[in-house]
Amino acid sequence: MTDDAFFEDAPEIVKRAFAEGKPIAEKVESGNILVEPFCKDERMIILGGGHVSLALAEFASKIGFSVIVVDDRPGFSNKARFPFASETICDSFEHAIPLLGINGMDYVVLVTRGHKHDGDCLRALSKETATKYLGMIGSRRRVAGLKDVLEEEGISRAWLDSIYTPIGLNIGAVTPEEIGISILAEIIQVKRQPKKDENAVLHSDVEMEVIEKLAIVPDKRKNVKKAVVTIIETKGSAPRKAGAKMIVYEDGMIEGTVGGGCAEANLMGIARGVIKTGGYRIEKVDLTNEVAGEEGMVCGGTMTMLIEAVPEEG
Repeated sequence: MTDDAFFEDAPEIVKRAFAEGKPIAEKVESGNILVEPFCKDERMIILGGGHVSLALAEFASKIGFSVIVVDDRPGFSNKARFPFASETICDSFEHAIPLLGINGMDYVVLVTRGHKHDGDCLRALSKETATKYLGMIGSRRRVAGLKDVLEEEGISRAWLDSIYTPIGLNIGAVTPEEIGISILAEIIQVKRQPKKDENAVLHSDVEMEVIEKLAIVPDKRKNVKKAVVTIIETKGSAPRKAGAKMIVYEDGMIEGTVGGGCAEANLMGIARGVIKTGGYRIEKVDLTNEVAGEEGMVCGGTMTMLIEAVPEEG
């Protein structure tokens, strides 16, 4: 729940967690409190299936985006062409866009094959929820002319001027792959360096697959006791950041990772102890000591971990 009414009445620590986009732990009279922000999947919606789209889809998927590609040509929007995309849609832009359920956590990239299709996309997008990022490829002259036409049709000039165009950071990109990198770099900048008074999207290192395993317990794991290890704070260049989680089962099986190596092995032992006793423990892991060095984990940082037993169902 992230509507304005909720945030007006929410405790300050909750507001801070969402503003910073990462977990916050604080001591209170009754013990400790941990607030973790979660959000919908970060989708990158690529409108157009050309050469730039190919590179962008691959790079974006590798850094965690759920990629959707839309193109009205069967040869340009299919799973064989875009194996890294979570979904490919072969349909007209004006028909597909309203069906996507666009929300404020989405990143939309217009790389269509022409002026007409850009206009179709923008007309449809102007009726949807504002996205976290909307960028459009094209020359300054062509983009300016299209904006003028759309403004005459009644589309907000302020909204049109909010579009990132020319798209991508100016790094002198030439090839489709370089252009894809420049676009992705701009998107990362928008994501990681929010404007003033704008909440961060998510700086948490959480893997939603681990959260899903906690929410929907596989049948073979339902009767196995478990604990959850969560990184609540890091300093220095730790291998995983705040929010990363690992489920440790009583039988020694794990889901997820908080960095691997000897540190993770020690935490697994502590977690099995917490499973037996119940409750929780807070541990600090130092990655600068000799043991960590021998394991190839000289990251120069520390991690504060919360290890908590998961109550049995029922």
